[in-house]
Amino acid sequence: MDSPSRPDGRQRLLDLPRYGLFTDEHDELRAGVRDFVERALLPHAEDWERAGGFPVREVFAEAGQVGLFGAKVEEAWGGTGPDLVADAVITEELSRCGSGGVAAALGAHKDLGPYYVYRFGTDEQRRRWLAPAVAGDAIGALAVTEPGAGSDVAGISTRAVRDGEGWVLDGTKTFITNGSIADFVVVAARTDPDAEDPHRALTQFVVESGTAGFSARRIDTVGWRTSHTAELALEGVRVPDGNRLGEEGRGFVQIMANFQWERLVMALGAVVAAERTLEGAMAYARQREAFGRPVARFQVWRHRFADLATEIEAARSLTYHALRLHVAGEDATREVSMAKWLTNELAWRVADEALQVHGGYGYMMEFPVQRAWRDARLGPIGGGTTEIMKEIVGRSYGL
Repeated sequence: MDSPSRPDGRQRLLDLPRYGLFTDEHDELRAGVRDFVERALLPHAEDWERAGGFPVREVFAEAGQVGLFGAKVEEAWGGTGPDLVADAVITEELSRCGSGGVAAALGAHKDLGPYYVYRFGTDEQRRRWLAPAVAGDAIGALAVTEPGAGSDVAGISTRAVRDGEGWVLDGTKTFITNGSIADFVVVAARTDPDAEDPHRALTQFVVESGTAGFSARRIDTVGWRTSHTAELALEGVRVPDGNRLGEEGRGFVQIMANFQWERLVMALGAVVAAERTLEGAMAYARQREAFGRPVARFQVWRHRFADLATEIEAARSLTYHALRLHVAGEDATREVSMAKWLTNELAWRVADEALQVHGGYGYMMEFPVQRAWRDARLGPIGGGTTEIMKEIVGRSYGL
């Protein structure tokens, strides 16, 4: 049914999608995901943080059952999409779960390894790895970063050498989210060490856990304490050519193609994280007294909170603008880079201000603000550092 119009033929503002993005169906999805988060994740966040982990298989299975992993995927592979805006809604609501590590684990699963299989894999590869991942029955990861090659993807040294009908992989990957719990990992490796163009030297492969020569070791992190971040070792790992993801030599292009979505979801999550942290800081400031009155009544803090709230809304608008462009199929590299940089730096700064308003209590482990502070610090590093984002933006202006 057509939306009611004004006498001049223009739609009424209330009839338009929120922010030019979200429909009534997206609002219903948001309510459902928020219910799942508040029921199945948030009440356990403190216990999981203290334990340094969460019941991985149970949580992934339940998340799969409620459809959190299939918004970008067609029904043929168990999804409900493709709908990038719906997936953005899921990202935002997962950021409310109270644990950066849990949000990262679920988000990395839906946005990285399995999504690469969906975008660049064959139907057989999708049947084998994507469909179980969408259902939450299998966990996927992406292995690009190496000890000597972080943001410099072209500098990857992991090798894949042809051997008969298959390949042999050797190398090390690090900082891999879900690396130690993954059932399969999408690994970027150098297949043409003599290529004149280093951007055509990489190919991606799916390596299953349990493959001879493949091992994963969980590493200790400052934040994201519930995330199973790992270092991966590949020593003579043999995989058939059927595990090659996409064309030989197209690995760099595939990574760059998905970087925009990875950075966009990081921006979406950072805005919500900053918002939640600020809400907690203001609530604490309202009830904490100094010199006989609530801290929130002091002008210095009122103005700080006003500044941060305004910056969060501006960051949200920039991020939604980048999302609109990306969904429309336009080149949003500049806007996504701006959003990723701005929002993640802001989330870290909001957390630092929130810790400050708590005073000495903010530095105590029993107050959750310290967790927001530690979790937010990864944002300006992961998915491409702030410095790399600025370089991309600067070059986009021909500088």
